[in-house]
Amino acid sequence: MSDKFSREIARMRRIEGQARGIAKMMEEDRYCIDILQQFAAMEAALRSARMEVLKIHASHCLEEAIELGSKGDQRAKIAELIALLEKQAR
Repeated sequence: MSDKFSREIARMRRIEGQARGIAKMMEEDRYCIDILQQFAAMEAALRSARMEVLKIHASHCLEEAIELGSKGDQRAKIAELIALLEKQAR
């Protein structure tokens, strides 16, 4: 397991458990508001995990490109990040 992602992998496993829990709630025909609240909790956990991976990317991949890469590599990494953020904003 990658050290830089170990905490996020654990977090994703908890989110996976949340998804299974939501499916079980739906199978049990639980109250819709309760199910929707669990969706909101899972979405918040996913957003948090995504932000942590973004921080890891900035502190590892981007930092490495800035320190070791050529100007072209640096521009490519930054353009890649901007494209991703634009896509997520839609």
